[in-house]
Amino acid sequence: QVQLVESGGGLVQPGESLRLSCAASGTIFRRSAMGWYRQAPGKQREKVASITSGGSTNYADAVKGRFTISRTNAKNTVYLQMNSLKPEDTAVYYCNLNNDPNEYWGQGTQVTVSS
Repeated sequence: QVQLVESGGGLVQPGESLRLSCAASGTIFRRSAMGWYRQAPGKQREKVASITSGGSTNYADAVKGRFTISRTNAKNTVYLQMNSLKPEDTAVYYCNLNNDPNEYWGQGTQVTVSS
């Protein structure tokens, strides 16, 4: 069983930055794809960014150029650096580990961007 624990959310003003972290338990992290998703009130959960076990990354159009996903396999941790935050980035952010056919989710961390 894999557990994912997110941290780093909070309340920031527009234009500021936050870095989310997600620490995974177990031994499958380094051979798993990792992703960050978000869900705003009244909206469906959407993928924000993903990174393969080999380090290839992919981003939603809404965050390209502002967010960066990275991973440190030695620490079983994936990060999401979020710069130039906008009010529309406000959501609960979830970490996802995909080790097909199994998939795991974290509990989520709130990010609020407001002046």
